[in-house]
Amino acid sequence: MAGNKSYTIVEYFGGDDGYRCGYCKNEKGNFSHGMWSHTMTVQDYQDLIDRGWRRSGKYVYKPIMNKTCCPQYTIRCHALKFQPSKSHKKILKKISKFISKGELPKGQDDGEPMDSVCEEAGPREPSKVCHSEVKCAAATDIQKELAECPAISEVQKEAEEATSTGPETSRKDPVSVPDRRTTATAPKPGVGADASRPPCRKAKDLRKERRHQKEQMRHDADGVSSIVSPSPPTPTHSNQPKPLEDFISESLPDNSSHCLEVRLVPVSFEDPQFTASYQQSVALYARYQMAIHGDDPSDCSESEFRRFLCDSPLEAEYSPDGPEVGYGSFHQQYWLDGRIVAVGVIDILPTCVSSVYLYYHPDFASLSLGSYSALREIAFTRQLQKQSPKLSYYYLGFYIHSCPKMRYKGQYRPSDLLCPETFVWVPIERCIPQLENARYARFNQDPDAGDARVLKDVGRALVLYRRTVMPYAAYSRKRKGSSDETEVQQYASLVGQNCAERILLYRA
Repeated sequence: MAGNKSYTIVEYFGGDDGYRCGYCKNEKGNFSHGMWSHTMTVQDYQDLIDRGWRRSGKYVYKPIMNKTCCPQYTIRCHALKFQPSKSHKKILKKISKFISKGELPKGQDDGEPMDSVCEEAGPREPSKVCHSEVKCAAATDIQKELAECPAISEVQKEAEEATSTGPETSRKDPVSVPDRRTTATAPKPGVGADASRPPCRKAKDLRKERRHQKEQMRHDADGVSSIVSPSPPTPTHSNQPKPLEDFISESLPDNSSHCLEVRLVPVSFEDPQFTASYQQSVALYARYQMAIHGDDPSDCSESEFRRFLCDSPLEAEYSPDGPEVGYGSFHQQYWLDGRIVAVGVIDILPTCVSSVYLYYHPDFASLSLGSYSALREIAFTRQLQKQSPKLSYYYLGFYIHSCPKMRYKGQYRPSDLLCPETFVWVPIERCIPQLENARYARFNQDPDAGDARVLKDVGRALVLYRRTVMPYAAYSRKRKGSSDETEVQQYASLVGQNCAERILLYRA
């Protein structure tokens, strides 16, 4: 990646005031820490979301979990182990029927908007920043300052050598077995009191009996396999679950009534594809927000669209061992017969694809495009992993158990939730029972475990002061009598050691 040539510059706002919750509609119940990011490396953002942060445009926020009305837990899916459930397959079949025959299903979608970012997260423009001063702190200037300051060079070197991956919990991948119908003769249901016919039996009992017979036949076959077959039996593919990619390709049949194409476009006004489709995306966003969320036209203007879904602090980065498309922010556009019907906003980061938002044409709400786009993004993550082995997770934003409409994210399994106190990943199956008892829960079962990546010495946190990069210890000596140590200490504890020793905290 860009390494020493790129830096993250943020302004920290704190999190004392409550504001409206987009989930339970509590006017003052939502609490979060926030900071404005002028620019951010993909590695820094990866480390931040692995500590519970999330971005809305350039505003990066972290819910105060034990205080907010609707605790929001970071959720990630193991993309390589994912197997579509029956409901996922049903959605893919629905898409296939629409594309092949042109028939839209009746009724509404499954209530899965795939809105990974709460719009009421309180995004605010920085209030006490001199933009020209921040812009003057170009990478070349910062590089020069770092070279002239041994203390900074040491901090930077240690930060680069540090690893930020948390402990993983391995478990056997659950495999969904297709419901295979058999043509074996089964007793017909009895008619009246005719004793010559077998009695009527429940379908569930018949399925159990057939399953037992199959298992018995398989067991018997294994016992005589050395006699029947002179060579070792070859594994049959019928017992292997069909991969997600096969289901998706089946949902896009050839010679159909419609043509669906997915295009990945970098979020950049220098990209010709992005600029050519920009106005169409703006119009689609406004239509979606007004029809699906009931927004006022003034709340979904072009400027709001640009701030929310186009402005990104992430700088495009490329790495020899990274994906060909590079890292950064992208729009996945779903083109149906030559027009955009849905757009999935995603961030491609060092170890994951992070879902930001989805908006779509209201006329196609019955196609469950929220779920469909998630399945496509999981498949996309698997594709990128072939190019970049570390990139193997799909982040769905926040899981909010106290909000029933947001629980659907837990259906993309195997998945983990982030412990809000120790920042380790815990399988969601172990978390659900705790969340049934209380909205806020610590998932790590080790009572002695703490935050392994907390910054113990706040003096090592990097700050940007008057276009000069320095540790907070040096800054506090320059600003004798400064009263912001408590704020800086809170910020450093929230972002963790790796980020505190890499990110430049703007000081006016």
